[in-house]
Amino acid sequence: MSSSSRRVLNRALHRLRNWVEVVAAIHPDTDAADRFGRFGRGSCIAFPAAALFGESAIHLGENTLVGRHCSLSVGYSPDQDDLPERGLVIGDRCVIGARTTITAHESVVIGDDVWFGQSVFISDASHGYQDPGMPIGLQLGRHQPVSIGSGSWIGNGAVILPGATVGRHVVVGAGSVVRGHVEDHAVVAGVPARTVRRYVPEVGWIATDGSGEVRPPFTAAEVEAVLTGA
Repeated sequence: MSSSSRRVLNRALHRLRNWVEVVAAIHPDTDAADRFGRFGRGSCIAFPAAALFGESAIHLGENTLVGRHCSLSVGYSPDQDDLPERGLVIGDRCVIGARTTITAHESVVIGDDVWFGQSVFISDASHGYQDPGMPIGLQLGRHQPVSIGSGSWIGNGAVILPGATVGRHVVVGAGSVVRGHVEDHAVVAGVPARTVRRYVPEVGWIATDGSGEVRPPFTAAEVEAVLTGA
């Protein structure tokens, strides 16, 4: 094949791939969306998805984007019947980054305007290990609901463990492993994640390492003015 023919074929295949990705995405006027408990107006699950099952217990808000190769599931298998009514709830205007996995067995609730980086993992159940004679993969752990408050940012590769409750307007650093409770307006990082900065009204974002460092708060309009030189 000549280089010019290869170029033409390459161009055609990329156009075809782009067309398939657009047409095959799940949006409100598709059969796939009808299988969900709710699929909000303006929302989209990009093609291809890695895994989708238990859709009747998944409730997706409005104007929410789920990236490519994501897994959203409720229950242990696609043929499970006894699903919770609202096993996985994702709010309005959320962004779920590519390759993210959210697996719910009882309850995972994500508020409005929550943005994820890529490859985030969230589950409300893990494996047990109490029986030393049974493979750990066959031992089911207890269900512990997970919640993430509105306006939060979850960095690339973060893991949100069963039972975690993340507050509103929280930053979870990339690669962090979150367990337990995270207060509102906090920055957490590390394995396990710890609060490294918290917001104090009329003071600013205060470091928790005892250094006394304070980062002043800025409104979105003030940040935009600095970036644009206005």
